[in-house]
Amino acid sequence: MAEGIKIIKGNIVFTPSFGQLEVFESSFILIEGKTVKGIYRELPAEYTNMAVTDYQNTLIIPGFVDLHFHAPQFANRGLGLDLELLPWLERYTFPEEAKYTNIAYAQAVYKQVVTELWKWGTTRVACFGTIHKAATAKLLELLALAGLGGYVGKVNMDRNSPDILIETTEQSLTDTEDYIKATVDRYELVKPIITPRFVPTCSPELMTGIAKLAQKYNLPVQSHLSENAGEIAWVKKLHPECQNYASVYHQFGLFGQQPTVMAHCIYNDDAEIALMAKSKVHVAHCPYSNNNLASGIAPIRKHLDNGIAVGLGSDVAGGHEVSIARVMTMAIQVSKLKWLATDKSEKFFTIPEVFYLATKGGGSFFGKVGSFEAGYEFDALVIDDSSLEVSACNQYSVEDRLSRFIYIGDYHNIVARYVAGAKIEQPQL
Repeated sequence: MAEGIKIIKGNIVFTPSFGQLEVFESSFILIEGKTVKGIYRELPAEYTNMAVTDYQNTLIIPGFVDLHFHAPQFANRGLGLDLELLPWLERYTFPEEAKYTNIAYAQAVYKQVVTELWKWGTTRVACFGTIHKAATAKLLELLALAGLGGYVGKVNMDRNSPDILIETTEQSLTDTEDYIKATVDRYELVKPIITPRFVPTCSPELMTGIAKLAQKYNLPVQSHLSENAGEIAWVKKLHPECQNYASVYHQFGLFGQQPTVMAHCIYNDDAEIALMAKSKVHVAHCPYSNNNLASGIAPIRKHLDNGIAVGLGSDVAGGHEVSIARVMTMAIQVSKLKWLATDKSEKFFTIPEVFYLATKGGGSFFGKVGSFEAGYEFDALVIDDSSLEVSACNQYSVEDRLSRFIYIGDYHNIVARYVAGAKIEQPQL
């Protein structure tokens, strides 16, 4: 008998390439350790005597990836969403994040955050914490204890920030390195990530320093790019020497020198897009937040056409939904508005396309994640969509059942979750 092999059976659906659904009805997926060994419609002879976890007529899909999530803003979901970005930050976000100097408050909220991520099927996440190293380390610990995968960043802010949420440059660098040392080798699936909030709140000295930390500890980088017209004008005023917003990050070593993900990317000009493609920067597309804060509609099709990797982000609490399935539907809806606004020249997204963004597209930031191709880490959701049936007489294809779950299903339909080959039960934190 093969050691370390799991066998799972169901209707297997994934996207090995953008827009291409692969469907294996009533098939077997073999997992060896953490990774997929293969998919078979009939079990090979050497495995026929092994135990099979038979999920019967369920859908088995890759786990959802959230490439942009502000964990400390969780309590603010649904608040201030009649404002634009900068006043929303000042009135709601910064005062809430300042509370995370209190580790007891941070722990209470972060326990709820991690449980919600698990509940809605997010198996990998790129999280912003706050400037507070202890609270951010607690978030990383809770994600790891829950069995989820991700990156968690201690935020850096040393200028243009309220007194309740600002660091000196020296303290920001010291606390960031302390945080990295305490967490970088502690857990296998959850790691630190360098996290300048955005250019307006980070001095040149700070950006230079954290870029050195990214190189020293071989860490990825996450931040925001070209989200709002007022923000872009502010960056131009702060850095008139730079051609555009992206080139500010680039000149300080925070734009592709290490693996990098930038959220929003709504107003990228052609020069920025070229630099993003050359630097292999990932885009976190956050359609809920872009709508809620009246920021705009990102040209995601253009990013993809230029070879830029794209995933989806909930962007809680600019986005009010934790569910990446909901984010998928919003990505389709805003792409249809973009299609109409461009005289139907920029094609709107399809279910297979946004499903790719929610799985393999975002998963690529974490390595071989988000697909069921051989060698990929087995992150999966098992979907029992029987409650969505109106009549037992209706017989839908697996593709249509996937679409229906994405649009009208919820966490009740997720009956099992796997991360890196391990089944993940509800967190007991």
